Amino acid sequence: MFHRTRRDRKWEEKIYVYGRHALEEALDKAPQTIKKVYLSGDAETPELKAALAKRGLSAAHLKQKDTNNFVGQDAVHQGVIAVIDPAKLVKGFKEFEAEVRINDDSVLVLLDELTDPQNVGAIIRSAAAFGAQGVLLPQHRQAPVTGAVAKVSAGMVFSVPIVSIGNVNQTVLALKEKGFRAYGLDMKGGHALQSEPFAGPTLIIVGNEGAGIRQKTLGYCDTVLEIPMSPRCESLNASVSAAVVLYEWSKNHPQAIQ
Repeated sequence: MFHRTRRDRKWEEKIYVYGRHALEEALDKAPQTIKKVYLSGDAETPELKAALAKRGLSAAHLKQKDTNNFVGQDAVHQGVIAVIDPAKLVKGFKEFEAEVRINDDSVLVLLDELTDPQNVGAIIRSAAAFGAQGVLLPQHRQAPVTGAVAKVSAGMVFSVPIVSIGNVNQTVLALKEKGFRAYGLDMKGGHALQSEPFAGPTLIIVGNEGAGIRQKTLGYCDTVLEIPMSPRCESLNASVSAAVVLYEWSKNHPQAIQ
């Protein structure tokens, strides 16, 4: 599902997510993605064991050496690590197209080569909070879904569809043909966010943390949005900008978050 070199191909087979909340979200929203669960003695509560058993899962004992190998020494894992099958977590674009129902309250978020897992996770969390139907991730030059992304998303990576796409520009054009209006985020966009009604299906494109949206992709946007702010602040980071725009969109589509 994610592009890797031959040397890194083994990492396509699994993703390690960690922390009790991330596991609980996976169990509740996407249990089919869970391949294996590891719990330390303190984390192996009767409630968690019952939740695993309800879904036909059991837990292996989590050893310290496994913790370091799976998620590293600095991860706050709470004695809970799950192995996730990315093939069951991330949808292909064609599969997603066939499943998604498009209406005037549809909003998708497309990440254009973001490299910081913290930003990716935070955007996925905002997308879930404000009713997005999916988050689209390019296969190349893009931070993929990892344990860190799942952690920052507060488990929302299991709640909102994550979609793997190939060429960003071709995807934008395909969605525009389906009736989506494409919005790019740029600090010099020229179109004030609060003046946009967001009528009809909406595609929000978030660019790279440093370079922003690539120029060719900007050319495919119907509108380039600017977030008005105090001159004391030069810019917002990618995840905060996405959250602001999604919130503004949701004000015109309250039914999407009910």
